[in-house]
Amino acid sequence: MGKRDMNIEQGKLNKDVPLEEINFFDPQLLQDPHQYYERLRNEAPVFRDPKNNIVYVSTYDLIKHVNSKPTVFSNKFGEQLRAGSSETQMHPEEIEVLMTGIAPKDTMLTADPPEQTRYRKLAMKAFTYKRVLQMGDYVKQVTNELIDAFIDDGHCEFKAQFGNLLPLTVIADALGVPREDMPKFRTWSDAFIVQLGGVSDKETRVDAAHKIIEFQKYMVERIEEKRTNPTEDIISDLVHADLSEEGDERKMDHSELISILQQLLVAGNETTSHSLTAGLYFLIQNPKQLAEVVANHDLIPNFVEETLRYLTPTNNMWRVATEDTQIGDMPVKTNDLILLRYGSGNRDEGTFADGNAFDIHRKNAEEHLAFGAGIHTCIGAQLARKEMNTAFPIIFDRLKNIRFQDGKNTFEYDPNILLRGVLQLHLEFDK
Repeated sequence: MGKRDMNIEQGKLNKDVPLEEINFFDPQLLQDPHQYYERLRNEAPVFRDPKNNIVYVSTYDLIKHVNSKPTVFSNKFGEQLRAGSSETQMHPEEIEVLMTGIAPKDTMLTADPPEQTRYRKLAMKAFTYKRVLQMGDYVKQVTNELIDAFIDDGHCEFKAQFGNLLPLTVIADALGVPREDMPKFRTWSDAFIVQLGGVSDKETRVDAAHKIIEFQKYMVERIEEKRTNPTEDIISDLVHADLSEEGDERKMDHSELISILQQLLVAGNETTSHSLTAGLYFLIQNPKQLAEVVANHDLIPNFVEETLRYLTPTNNMWRVATEDTQIGDMPVKTNDLILLRYGSGNRDEGTFADGNAFDIHRKNAEEHLAFGAGIHTCIGAQLARKEMNTAFPIIFDRLKNIRFQDGKNTFEYDPNILLRGVLQLHLEFDK
């Protein structure tokens, strides 16, 4: 991983190079993969990469087709990644560190029904539609507190000072952990992102593994605290969950609880952080649309959906074939590793006219695949929407004349296979 592809220069492809010679995992291409996605959609909607034998699925309809068949296209992709190509294999030192901790059980992201259904049902109790609807005033309060901390400066690094902190505060409060521990949670969340899809060197991945072990030790302590002294929070709910309703007369063990909690941590903050930051980034790039949204907050819900479509914070996701089958015209064999390109599907011209354009008036923006589709649709989708739809009106009311801070921004994206978001966003504004 990380070896520079000579066919890619600053994220731009040499148009004459055949698809099979292009290295998708190159960090340069991950900065701006959309030219590559467009070529895949036009030339090979289902493409078997000869360099690693991974099958890429890039069009909207075919991605939805795969997601509609969870028994044929499994989410139990962990073992295949660890034993797969050089792009997905874990380093031996990384594995050695992780083996000193708790081996998380496959519960949601890397599980299939009926296990996935059982654990998802338990986790969903924390994100019921009714509970999310009631969070409006609370999210407003957190939003204003965060803005209060930097508004007098007239500038901020938005991702670090707001984009990261709003969803992280919400998920920390929901889990029932002290807010003073949030810097640790940010570090741990970043470590999980490296493990999940980071194009990183060995040292970075080993360091991330050590941080994951720190997270596990911390959570075991919180789990045992909540076991004896439960409070009104997600950890307590999960620790004391009655599995007998699911035909299992026991409480969840550490491997199950750690698995669910680490997924809630990442799903509860990382993609929302990227989307909040990207929303301002895209609007400032489109001044007319920014002026419209500032003047008319009724446009914000569709602006949020268009941001999710255009960014697609979960840009790709794995599946594994459980039988010999076919996707489009491509034969797929049992145990083939499949990469669903949500970021490509969300710009598919067959579904989204002029898909490479950002348009807050797009009539079908909410049809996007940013939260996945089918039984593995992100359980935090409604919470993410609630946070964005609550925060943006306050941002536009309190921060006037929002603009990029001169000379401060590189607009670089985190080079990650699965997730997509800018690393930082320096802004100036009038109070």
